[in-house]
Amino acid sequence: MAQDYFMSAMKLLGALGLLIYGMRMMSDALQKLAGPQLRHTLGTMTTNRFTGMLTGMLVTCLVQSSSATTVMAVSFVSAGLLTLAQAISVIMGANIGTTLTAWIMSLGYNVDLTNIVFPAFFLGMVLMFKKRRRLVGDFLFGIAFMFLSLVMLSTAGRELDLAHNESVVQFFASFDTGSYLTILSFLGLGTLITCIVQSSAAVMALTILLCSTGVLPIHLGIALVMGENIGTTATANLVALGAGVPARRAALAHLVFNVFGVMWVLVVFFPLVRVVCHLSGYDLSAGGQAERLPVVLATFHTCFNVVNTFLLIGFVPQLERLVCFILPEEKKPEQEEFRLRYIESNLVQTPEIAVLQAQRETQRFAQFVQQMFGKVRTMLDTSSDKDFENLSAEVEHDEDSTDKMEISIANYLEQVSENHLSDMTKSKVRRLMREICELESIGDSCRNMSRTLVRLRESIHNFTPSQYRQVRSIMDLANEALTQMNVAMEGRKVNHDIAATLHIEDEIRQMCQWLKNDNVNAINEQEYSYAVGTIFMDIVNECGKLGGYVVNVVQARLESKMTD
Repeated sequence: MAQDYFMSAMKLLGALGLLIYGMRMMSDALQKLAGPQLRHTLGTMTTNRFTGMLTGMLVTCLVQSSSATTVMAVSFVSAGLLTLAQAISVIMGANIGTTLTAWIMSLGYNVDLTNIVFPAFFLGMVLMFKKRRRLVGDFLFGIAFMFLSLVMLSTAGRELDLAHNESVVQFFASFDTGSYLTILSFLGLGTLITCIVQSSAAVMALTILLCSTGVLPIHLGIALVMGENIGTTATANLVALGAGVPARRAALAHLVFNVFGVMWVLVVFFPLVRVVCHLSGYDLSAGGQAERLPVVLATFHTCFNVVNTFLLIGFVPQLERLVCFILPEEKKPEQEEFRLRYIESNLVQTPEIAVLQAQRETQRFAQFVQQMFGKVRTMLDTSSDKDFENLSAEVEHDEDSTDKMEISIANYLEQVSENHLSDMTKSKVRRLMREICELESIGDSCRNMSRTLVRLRESIHNFTPSQYRQVRSIMDLANEALTQMNVAMEGRKVNHDIAATLHIEDEIRQMCQWLKNDNVNAINEQEYSYAVGTIFMDIVNECGKLGGYVVNVVQARLESKMTD
């Protein structure tokens, strides 16, 4: 007998593991399949709190994971693509969307899903061997594993036959279901187990199993479901733990939202249970009808999340202020101003989101190098030795920062590349790699020009007024090219044409050639020394190189936009 119970328990644990794996596989496949669409949906359909709520609900119904949607929202806040208020509304919708999972599970305990499982396995296997349909095959395998696990859980539950196990029945019967202390104990147990397992779906399946056998009273089952709602917030909070303040605030808002829901439910717990049982067609006073209990749990789960969302949807600004009060903005030292802002390696969930974060960081990289070039232009005209030295030191520090930014973004993209990527995402990663390489080269050019100006400052000679005008002119063109580059990077012009950048680069190239010839003539006519002419041409040539790097960045970015 003990051996039978042991084997049944092992089957139960294996079925729970298979359920977690199946849902993860299905969710990951859907996120990769619909990556660009999910990105644009979350980014554009959150104009107000109600559209944000609907977006979160629909996305969660699609990917069958509120944790996945919540982590996406947290990642988007970290990348600056969603405001905290928008993310809160998306998270609220995700809580409604996740109730579909409970209904699927309750269906699995009342309907034989075997007829669906094996055809899904076969079709998924066929599609997995086709390169373009591999993700569809993964999705079907995930569905098949999920349904198979529900069948296995139902079978394991019948084999355990807990309803006729006196010790188990007496154990659960020993709890006073009318005591708030008991309800709070099971609420805490549900929270703890969900935090450990990191899957509210698995704990929900276990709760449904225990209730469907008749050994777990419905009051205690509902208490476990309430605990699962709190425990499921652990995933996003753990992911955001090492992230920036905006990401941590979004994850904290999820926790606060669910804790508030549990608090008001506890106030009306027993009347609410009676209402839910009545809606589900379950006679609470008569008992029995254990087969109806999965429906009762799914109904409560839905009522809890729907009512809680509609209670708080009007208080999103207040909830935002609360989490901002709990997690105030950190004051960073001056030297940390230019470290990576949008990339959080622990927030990598799907390649599409990761690439989007890398794009945002690359946009910031482009702005950074233009600011760096602005310091070089200021060095040319400053008369104060102290200001000149400070600017020179800043440019040197900035160039070191560009090296670190390039390596950090590249390492992040390499981490993303370890996943199974679509051809489109692979192409985006290659283009981003090219962009950051060229941007780092722009930083090198700025550093080289700064050092050249230092050489000029330390020499006994100086540029002639004509040379100063010429250097300012070519620097103005180079700065205009950098401005065009940032316009393309930030996407402020939907129909941005590379011709504008190519035209400026052509002007820079022609001016370089003209200045080169003019410099030779000026040296021959002894307007200035050969040494001064060499310094002059070093700056001119670096501006020419910078123009070429800008063209390469814009080409890579505009090609990337064509596939967005």
